[in-house]
Amino acid sequence: MRLAPDPEIETFRAEFNAFLDANLPGAEEATDRPKSSSHVPEWARRWQRKLFDAGWLLPAQPPEYGGRNATLPQVVAHLEELSRRRIYHSFNPQGLNIIAASLLSFGTEEQKTRWALPILRAEITASLGMSEPGAGSDLAGLRTRAVLDDGGTARSSGAESGGHFVVNGQKVWTSGAHDADVLLTFVRTDPEAPKHKGISVLLIPTDSEGLVRRPFGSIAAPDDLDFNEVFFTDVRVPRENLVGPLNEGWRVANGSLGHERTLLWLHYAERMDGLIQDAACDEEWYATLLMDVQALRLLGYRLLAPDRNPVEISVLKLFGSEACQAADLHALEAHGPEALLHPARTGPYTHMNLEVFTASWFERYARSFGGTIAGGTSEIQRNIIAERILGLPR
Repeated sequence: MRLAPDPEIETFRAEFNAFLDANLPGAEEATDRPKSSSHVPEWARRWQRKLFDAGWLLPAQPPEYGGRNATLPQVVAHLEELSRRRIYHSFNPQGLNIIAASLLSFGTEEQKTRWALPILRAEITASLGMSEPGAGSDLAGLRTRAVLDDGGTARSSGAESGGHFVVNGQKVWTSGAHDADVLLTFVRTDPEAPKHKGISVLLIPTDSEGLVRRPFGSIAAPDDLDFNEVFFTDVRVPRENLVGPLNEGWRVANGSLGHERTLLWLHYAERMDGLIQDAACDEEWYATLLMDVQALRLLGYRLLAPDRNPVEISVLKLFGSEACQAADLHALEAHGPEALLHPARTGPYTHMNLEVFTASWFERYARSFGGTIAGGTSEIQRNIIAERILGLPR
């Protein structure tokens, strides 16, 4: 269902639009373009700080963390207005919506001050070190190892601080790592524990000795450098950089992915809205696209109800990502051979958004596969739906 018009929400929406009208950077200011998901040009850093100071960065957070204690329907209205104007929420999306959000949920007060606030203010950028060559969808299979060296202090005194971790291993697909200042890194700290146990989370500065980042191209282009391999060789990380309790990183992982998935359906709706504008036609697939985006929004609005089942987020994630991919494929096929011209522009340039969203039809379709992988693959989402919604046996 869609909530009925609410004067309080519409006042909130109007206030945000007035802020955008008065403060949005102009195209002449935004000539320096983001080069990865952790590269934030100076003009975009100033813009994010302005959003933070005005309480429009993460409205649900309290003012000290860039918000105004907004309700969930108000947060949806905030994101809808950004989408309607084709304004990218942050050019460091993982840093803002996953890493800083995770630190606010699981971090110490010192970590919030030292790491979360600078990320929110765009003073530093952050990337997420989860996937590994042998542990992508199956995060619990990660092998990057962190050994705690406390010099015997914790064992003799019972202290929970002091000493450092020594990290060895490899991550891959680490978006923007070569431009990031810090990685939120998932490591195995107890190799003898069951698969989903013995995992911990560390904040690792990217200038740490022994940490090497190697960006590599994507299917879109060899010089489209966002993905990275990250290698750790005897990297020393202060124990105070441990996020959450030792060996309880699986809970942090679920929280981090939860932050990523919660309103991800709005991103898919935005992608489909873009296709509706850029690929208008009278073919049957286009009518399906119109119905799919409407169905996605209606399912999303259901989750605004007080008695919502949070597991239903998996339905939205699965449906939204696969509907986007299907629509992108139809648009590619509908435009015939010219759709393979690459690079190309298939929609209007908007300086507050990423160019990839209006790139060639080939690139738009190629990038759609990321939506069925990031935040939990479609296969993982189907398992969650089967077991936790439909009650089917494992």
